[in-house]
Amino acid sequence: MTAVFRCRAVFVSLLLLLAGPLAHATAADKAHVYVILWFDTEDYLLPASDDAALRVADFLTKEGVKATFKVVGEKARTLERRERKDVIAALKKHEIGFHSNYHSVQPSPAMYLSDLGWDEGVAEFDRRERPGYDDVKRIFGQAPSCYGQPGSSWGPQVFGAMKQWGMPVYLDVGSHVRLDDKPYYYGGLLNIYKLAHQVRADLNKPGELSAAEDRFLSARKKLLDEGGGMVSIYYHPCEFVHKEFWDAVNFRNGANPPREQWQKPPQKTNEESQTSYDIFEKYVRFIKRFADVRFITATEAAKLYRDRAQGRKFTPAELKALAADVGEGVTFQNRDDYALSASEVFALLNDYVVLKTAGQDVPGLELKGTPNGPSSPVAPLAEAVTTDDSQLARTAADVASYLKKQGRVPASVWLGSTPVPPESYLRALAEVVPLLAEGKPLPKTIEVKPAKMAAAKYVADDDPKLWGWIIFPKGFRAPAMMDLAKRQAWTLKPALLDKNAE
Repeated sequence: MTAVFRCRAVFVSLLLLLAGPLAHATAADKAHVYVILWFDTEDYLLPASDDAALRVADFLTKEGVKATFKVVGEKARTLERRERKDVIAALKKHEIGFHSNYHSVQPSPAMYLSDLGWDEGVAEFDRRERPGYDDVKRIFGQAPSCYGQPGSSWGPQVFGAMKQWGMPVYLDVGSHVRLDDKPYYYGGLLNIYKLAHQVRADLNKPGELSAAEDRFLSARKKLLDEGGGMVSIYYHPCEFVHKEFWDAVNFRNGANPPREQWQKPPQKTNEESQTSYDIFEKYVRFIKRFADVRFITATEAAKLYRDRAQGRKFTPAELKALAADVGEGVTFQNRDDYALSASEVFALLNDYVVLKTAGQDVPGLELKGTPNGPSSPVAPLAEAVTTDDSQLARTAADVASYLKKQGRVPASVWLGSTPVPPESYLRALAEVVPLLAEGKPLPKTIEVKPAKMAAAKYVADDDPKLWGWIIFPKGFRAPAMMDLAKRQAWTLKPALLDKNAE
């Protein structure tokens, strides 16, 4: 009996192998699975990691697969010092991202950002990390398309610096912010971060390759059934040649020895490395065989998930519909072909009130950018307050000026001498916009009701699990920074796949 079942299993596997590219043929006509393959290219201690990056990049080039290599600034400079023009040339055939200036040299980004506010944190990240960005750009001859943090050293202020640099994509893995385990916008940037389908093959266990292939098949089927979506696969070139990560050897638990004391990590044997290359190459070739699978880079992901709300003109009827969906729990809004963050709804409704109360005809309002969330803590409104039509009109004009000057939602909206949180102010805007859209005047008395930032639930609470990276000092926490991150939930919204963008 066992033999019969074994034969049947082999037969079924053979059928799946032969029919794989044809499976879901009908769905494949309409949907694709997009695989973003990326490499944190970071080890600047072990010379063999240079050769690993070269071999992986050359293999992918020969296979016609374009990957994204997120390069550490010091790694780029090390390749330059070692005169590894061959490695640089091989990686340049792919897309280059950025992975911090020094990676694990203490303090890492989350540590130095943990007690800083928004503006100071953005400036400090720029001060420490921009030299690495500039060197990666100079050495590889292309502006890095994306950034992702070293380890789990994430911080919200990074998004402000990335916007200044013109970098459109945050690419990594983690749980600091997650939205239905799909791509999302946060901080005005596309985030490929916590996805449902992050499918790696273990480079050290050839016996488990088939299990990884099965996981990919399962992810592919689910995504095709959903109409398409993304799989994220990442590696480090150094994984092919070392037995322990280079930074764990030197910077574990907050250690920060001088450079002359840095130790190279233990290296794999040639046979062990060859096993890792074999597993990786077989896995890539397996994924490649499906007609409905596309390998994409960070730049291509930005096109596929482009923000179709930006530049869109919203009619009074559409603004009225947006207002109708604003409730006590302030959050993003998801439409058929676009999504809006709470801060975008805030800006649109406020501008509409400003223009209409100034007596202007408003056939449409264009969305230009995503205001950041408040930079300082917001005290919730305990009970409703009232204001009059004149004060609301004057406040709306003041808020519009603030948005233009500061680029963020104010922590307090001042109704004369009375401050109210922006969530409550948004509720008040939502009450009056439908009236203005119908050609009616503002009510003489307007009630401003309590509200809360419901979208903050998608941002993690400060927890030791967020900071489990071996490089952090034991007991590292960042409660103030995660509170700041929750305030930036004003910018959160789903990233919608544009099936016409391919």
